[in-house]
This record gives sequence, C-alpha cells and structure tokens, in this order.
Amino acid sequence: MRPLNEAQFSFPSHSVNESFARAAVTAFLAHLDPTVADLTELKTAVSEAVTNAIVHGYRDAIGTVYISVKLYENGKAVVRIRDKGCGIPDVSQAMEPLYTTGGEDRAGLGFSVMQSFCDGLRVTSRVGVGTTVTLTKYFAPRA
Repeated sequence: MRPLNEAQFSFPSHSVNESFARAAVTAFLAHLDPTVADLTELKTAVSEAVTNAIVHGYRDAIGTVYISVKLYENGKAVVRIRDKGCGIPDVSQAMEPLYTTGGEDRAGLGFSVMQSFCDGLRVTSRVGVGTTVTLTKYFAPRA
C-alpha cells in the first residue's frame, strides 16, 4: 500500500533536537485532527526513540538521527527513527523493562513506553551499523 503523504528529515544527535523531532512529527500529522491523548502518546514514543538514538546509539559521539513519517489511507501513521550508531547486541534483552546500558540515571523503560503508546513497535539493529525503531499508530477519523 502506497502512503498518502510522507516526510523525511534528519538532524545531528544533540539532545536539544529531541523536542524538534517530536514537534515535527506531530505537526506533520496535525491535519488528521487527532485527539490530544493520541498525539501525546505518539509524541512520547517519538521522544523515547530519539532519546535512545542520541544517548545509546551515539553514546559520546555526535551522529545523525533520521526520521521518516508515512501516512496511509486507513489513518495508519508509520514513524521510523534510525541511527547509524553502535547498534544493539541483543534487541530482545534491550526491550525488557528496566534493562538499560545508560547507567543509574536511566530507567530502562523506553521500549516499554513506546510499546504501550503505539499500535505497533518493531526494532531492528546490527552492531556497528545502527538501529531502526518503527512506530505504528492508527488515528481514527473524528466526527
């Protein structure tokens, strides 16, 4: 199925750009007239994925975070957040609640949050190549 509309953008992995990513994705989807709750959930999931790319993917380096957003006829939005960072050795383990490689100041709940706020979550990763997080959320038409 071909998307009705799509956008792509990228930015350096500076932590201040996380809010830009969140705002850009939600602005792109605003014409759907989503509920505040749906929009807040997607914003939170995007924030978590971008933060993971910045904090874990690039660790102590600056790289590029890539985002694509596709909107389909049935109200399905697909957001891909990709980095070319260090990659995740064991995706299953990384997706377990409370697992983190970020030290004591990280809760290890990022993937759990993404999963609870979206209708679909897929994570693919290769060590030394990078990680792609794909978020799927359905937006119902408002009457």
